[in-house]
Amino acid sequence: MLTKIQTQIEESIQCKRILKDDQKTLKTINHVVESCINSLKNNGKIIFAGNGGSFADAQHLSAEFVSRFMFDRAPLASVALGVNGSAISAIGNDYGYENVFSREFEAIAERNDIVVAISTSGNSPNIINLIKSANNNGIQVFGFTGRNGGLMSNMCTCINVPSDDTARIQESHILIGHIICGIVEEEYFKG
Repeated sequence: MLTKIQTQIEESIQCKRILKDDQKTLKTINHVVESCINSLKNNGKIIFAGNGGSFADAQHLSAEFVSRFMFDRAPLASVALGVNGSAISAIGNDYGYENVFSREFEAIAERNDIVVAISTSGNSPNIINLIKSANNNGIQVFGFTGRNGGLMSNMCTCINVPSDDTARIQESHILIGHIICGIVEEEYFKG
């Protein structure tokens, strides 16, 4: 059993080592940071969306912006799509589950917002429809996805975690999200 535990930890470490040395990924993360700061300074908000474990990640990262991350400060505008159970139920019933995020997005989106769409496969139909809606409305979208990026890779700027393992991808998404939250918070509130 201990060997299995060590193997899982080593796989996670290896994935992060590859991320750390990938200049394209580092530049994309930096671009997300700069875009979030620009959005917030122009009265925009950061809109997160994801399914399953990625839904929990979307809520987690949005909360870091709204509450606090590394220090006490004013809240930063952010929402996670799909947290209103009644809206999800109604939209899913009336328009289909593939439209639960795009419908809610269209109700709240504003010109200076940023979308962070999270899908380990890059092929989640409701995430794809959200990206389409954001693109149609001229709203910048960043995707957090796995190695090949799926359909998302041709629809938005993606951060591709170098793995096909859902657990490794999701662990890295939280790492990347925490890096973004920390730097945005620091830079936005810099004296």
